[in-house]
Amino acid sequence: MKYFDYAATTPLHKEAAAVYLSTAQHQFGNTTSLHDAGGMAQNVLERCRKQLAAILGVHSEGLYFTSGGTESNSLALLSLAQANMHKGNHIILTAAEHPSLHSAAAYLADQGFHITTIPFTADGFIDLQALENAINGRTIVVSVQHCNPEIGTIQPIRSIYETLQPKGILLHSDCVQSFGKLNVQDITPYVDSLSVSSHKIYGPKGVGALYINPRLRAVPLFPGTVQEKGFKGGTVNVPGIAAFLIAAQLAEETGNLAHYQKLRTIFFNALLPHKEFFTFFGSDQAAEQLPHIIGLRVNHSEGQLIMLELNRRGFAVSTGSACQVGKQQSSTTMNAMQIPVHLSKGLVRISFGQSSTGKTVQQLADCLVEIAKEQNKKH
Repeated sequence: MKYFDYAATTPLHKEAAAVYLSTAQHQFGNTTSLHDAGGMAQNVLERCRKQLAAILGVHSEGLYFTSGGTESNSLALLSLAQANMHKGNHIILTAAEHPSLHSAAAYLADQGFHITTIPFTADGFIDLQALENAINGRTIVVSVQHCNPEIGTIQPIRSIYETLQPKGILLHSDCVQSFGKLNVQDITPYVDSLSVSSHKIYGPKGVGALYINPRLRAVPLFPGTVQEKGFKGGTVNVPGIAAFLIAAQLAEETGNLAHYQKLRTIFFNALLPHKEFFTFFGSDQAAEQLPHIIGLRVNHSEGQLIMLELNRRGFAVSTGSACQVGKQQSSTTMNAMQIPVHLSKGLVRISFGQSSTGKTVQQLADCLVEIAKEQNKKH
């Protein structure tokens, strides 16, 4: 099987796996225990916190380890909203945010908050004019995902910050897809909170981190917890965090954007002579697009059919965000771009990673053209 679904998850890097095993065997104490074994684990935890904070370019005292991007996003929105409800009760998020943020927003709506969702433009970017129009005197938090996981567009975080900052509105950004691919330090000065995840960058599953600027009050979801400075409960996963840190360091060192751009060029060069069979999503400007994510539609076909045909021929791709697959609904990104439902169900996502080569990308493209031709004969 040739794997092209790295935006969903990645295999565990062998160095991260080795660190996980070593830490689990030798620094296995509970970080809240007062004996030496607990102290050793606590030392590992705090070292990882400082090192990850340095990679992100944030203050380590505002960094909390979590079970992944979903928990980080949920805790971020709930905490920012509840800490600032004395200022207002209006929250804005894009229509294409991760389901965890829409779920947290629905919870807050039940608590009396007002939620506004902002559409994307036809190119897959937040509609900045719609954002400005939605802001009112009660707006306290805006959430905008840094990079879209289905078509790879990079949102203009600094421009959004410049709209919000004079009004004292807080900005959360889900950086799960951008972390380990882009230099997130380019946007960390402009956000009040951000979330990252381990398994997207060859670290273990079940580990992530949330940053909330320490000048802000972090409000725990449940009272009485003691882990992570009382912000969340559960025994801290020190081996997973140590492995996550190794994966983050390796991602920072390798930097594969140029390689992925070459693979993207190979892929599009193979498809463009047959462009009448396809609709492509995203931007053709390198500064606005993650090169390793390609969102497309085979015209007159459903994405699930194309995915299954590719799977039958030995290629693993997806029909969008892994957190939505299996639900009988169209892509949140396609909905945000206001693409009709019957067309939005055609979305296919291809994402490159460490096993991707020019040869395998060419094979994937050739196979996709073959399938598209077969489908076209039926219409």
